[in-house]
Amino acid sequence: MSISKKEFKRVTVKSLMDMKKRGEKISMLTAYDFSMARIIDNANVDIILVGDSASNVMAGHETTLPITLDQMIYHASSVIRAANRALVVVDIPFGSYQSDPKEALRSAIRIMKESGAHAVKVEGGIEIKESVKRILNAGIPVMGHLGLTPQAIYKFGSYSVRAKETEEAKKLIEDAKLLERLGCFAIVLEKIPASLTKKVSEELTIPTIGIGGGKFADGQVLVIHDLLGMTHEFNPRFLRRYMNLYEDMGNAISQYVKDVKSQDFPNEEEQY
Repeated sequence: MSISKKEFKRVTVKSLMDMKKRGEKISMLTAYDFSMARIIDNANVDIILVGDSASNVMAGHETTLPITLDQMIYHASSVIRAANRALVVVDIPFGSYQSDPKEALRSAIRIMKESGAHAVKVEGGIEIKESVKRILNAGIPVMGHLGLTPQAIYKFGSYSVRAKETEEAKKLIEDAKLLERLGCFAIVLEKIPASLTKKVSEELTIPTIGIGGGKFADGQVLVIHDLLGMTHEFNPRFLRRYMNLYEDMGNAISQYVKDVKSQDFPNEEEQY
C-alpha cells in the first residue's frame, strides 16, 4: 500500500507520532560527523541517531562500552550543525545513566545543552525506570531501546537474537509498555523475532524502530557505515548493503597512489 509522505521543515516527536497514525514508515540512520550528517539530512532521512556505535565504526573498539559522554557530545555537536530537517537523537553512553537517576539527568542535560540535540536514547526497561522518569521530568524527549542491548553485551554474552523464549518476550512487551507509560516517544527494537516486533508495534501507540526486528516495526534504522558497505566483515541477516564503498574507496585510493608514484598527479591542469 502506498502511503503519501508529508514534508516537514523539521521532524519532531509529534511528526513521528503522526507518521505512525498515517501508516508512514519512519527512516533512521546513524551519523557521527558533519559531512555524513549533511548528506543523510539532505536525503530526507527522518531521524539521525548519533549512536554509541561510534565506539565501533569511528574508534575501532570491539564494543560500545568504551565511548565516553564527552566523546558522544563531540560527535553530536558535529551532527547537529548539519541537520536542518531530521530529528537528532543521541545515545547516552554506558555508565552515564544506568545506576543513578541524578547522574542520568546530568548526562542528558549535558548532551542537550552542549550539543543542541533534540532527544536522547537509553537501553533497557524496568531496570532504568527511575533514570527515564528523571530525564523525562526535565522535559527531555527519550527514545527507548529493547531486545539486543549492546551496552549489556557482557551480560548476554553474545549478539544473538533476543526474546525468542516466552519469558524474555513477555518481559520485553512489559518493558515496552512501561516505557510508553513513562512518556518515551519511540522504542528501538533490536534483533528480536519479527512476530514479536509485530505484537509490540500493534500494542503501542508510540512508534517502534526496528533493526533486525523485521518489517512490522513502524520504522527502520541501520548504521550508515554498514548501509554504504564501508564495513565488510559485519554480515548479519538484517543488513542490506546499498553500496560497496569499502572496495570502491580502496580502488580510488590505490589509483591515487599509482598516479602520485608515476607523476601523473598533479598534471598541468591541476597546478597553479
